[in-house]
Amino acid sequence: MNVTAETQNRPTRMGNQQQQRGFVTPPANISATDNEYLVEVEMPGVDKSGLEVMVEGNELTIIGRRKTEMPEGELCYCESALADFRRVFELGHDVETSKINAQMEQGVLKLHLPKSEKSKPRKIQIAG
Repeated sequence: MNVTAETQNRPTRMGNQQQQRGFVTPPANISATDNEYLVEVEMPGVDKSGLEVMVEGNELTIIGRRKTEMPEGELCYCESALADFRRVFELGHDVETSKINAQMEQGVLKLHLPKSEKSKPRKIQIAG
């Protein structure tokens, strides 16, 4: 599984509307076991309704929209990006894309990407 850092502004298909918005690449952690890959993506301020996870070809695209409200008055200092999140991962041929599942817990999106049976390690029986 490869990670592609995607920092370009691209239109998205969220809610049947084409919108041009800036995106921030959120931090991610990827771990692997014999059975699956686990991808954890930090998306503070995004809830389930603001998420879009798509698989197209060998790309897994994650888009997270934050509900941002500008405070009243003059903004004097701001360190948090007001942009939405976007991250693209290139999937290997060993991922069962039809069995990917996702959970959102406390601002962290967890994606379980099961490995195909033929890519899992197996013990070979020796004849004779």
